[in-house]
Amino acid sequence: MADQELSNVLQRRQSINDALEEGKEVKPKLKVNVFAEFSRQELRQFETTFKKFDLGGDGYLDLLEMKLMMERLGAPQTHLGLKKMIQEVDEDQDGKISFKEFLMIYRKARAGELTEESLKRLAVLTEINVEEVGVYGAKEFFEAKIEQLRRGSQFEDEIRREKERKQREEEERERRRLDFKEKAAMFQNGGPRMVAVNNNGN
Repeated sequence: MADQELSNVLQRRQSINDALEEGKEVKPKLKVNVFAEFSRQELRQFETTFKKFDLGGDGYLDLLEMKLMMERLGAPQTHLGLKKMIQEVDEDQDGKISFKEFLMIYRKARAGELTEESLKRLAVLTEINVEEVGVYGAKEFFEAKIEQLRRGSQFEDEIRREKERKQREEEERERRRLDFKEKAAMFQNGGPRMVAVNNNGN
């Protein structure tokens, strides 16, 4: 992965040199050593997650691979949504995400700088917490997070259905109470008139 990143840097420099020779304007990029912002355990886990979806093994996540990742996370995206996700961290604008750019998702998430909600969700679902699962359990963190999401979703559905059931029961009780009050009022109002008729009849 480090060799791939070095190759990317060299390609970037070459493209800058080519652009300058052609008289094109090259906007400087803010240099951020994103690797220094994570622990070794975190970097290993992020790399494991990255490789899991780098089906082509070329060191990048393209549109299709991002699509599969988000589907696996239970957060499928539209074609346009996927393109927006990539564009937010695609520093070299090649239409795909390198491992360094993948790390930028987590760096920006921690800094509160992500704008795409789908990237925020990706970060939450895949970011490792070594203190929570332990170093040795970290390799299964991704799968555990997916299962946690699935169970959480089922639990939320159960709560929602229970609330809806109680609301329907409460509405039914209120309807019956109003019906009873209405009938009671009719009986009370009709009682004296019936008595009055009987008195006149006598």
